[in-house]
Amino acid sequence: MTHDAQQPHISPKGDVTEVVLVSHNPHKIVEMQDMLSKFCASVRVLSASQIGLTDEIEENGTTFEENALIKARAAAQMGYFGIADDSGLSVDALHGAPGVYSARYAGEPCDDHRNNEKLLLALKDVPAEKRGAKFVSVIAFAYPHQPQLDFTACGTCEGVVLTEYRGGGGFGYDPLFYVPEMHKTFAEMNAAEKNSISHRARAMQCFAQMFADRFGTNESSCARTQCENK
Repeated sequence: MTHDAQQPHISPKGDVTEVVLVSHNPHKIVEMQDMLSKFCASVRVLSASQIGLTDEIEENGTTFEENALIKARAAAQMGYFGIADDSGLSVDALHGAPGVYSARYAGEPCDDHRNNEKLLLALKDVPAEKRGAKFVSVIAFAYPHQPQLDFTACGTCEGVVLTEYRGGGGFGYDPLFYVPEMHKTFAEMNAAEKNSISHRARAMQCFAQMFADRFGTNESSCARTQCENK
């Protein structure tokens, strides 16, 4: 079922009534609904498919921020408030790679194991003290037909790329990404541990505060964070 998207979905009082999370992942939809409803009780989160946004969006940006905005603005161009995220791994010794190509680092089709093996090969001669890296997550919010009002929130998590796999949990580069403050890789952490320090959790926290500043009733603030994400 699609919705009439001729006018922005906002109430006479200025409250956002509907936002579109440009994702087809039902778990992300529920997560965003739970978070935003804490600040704006009337808001309802829709999936991309619910508004007929089913075509694959070309993510041709050179940064995580650009790609997140591209996706969020796809919904905004249809008259909705759009939300989207983009994330990946930035390795110091590789000048920020794999970066925005993290999911398809080893080519198509996307495959976690092949991506990890390519990363290990790229770093095979890099000593431990130069294997620094960070995970980056950017969440973008786009206003209908008013791109000058769009904003982004960024979260990062610093770590080190190991020379071998550790841990059986997680996904993507998690078995290779070691967080010194936790003495574990992402793949060795339980959900609570990972969610307490992950790039996504930090981006979500900042985004929630920025959303509340604009549409909620709670007092909160979060400066717009710049991410270096090549």
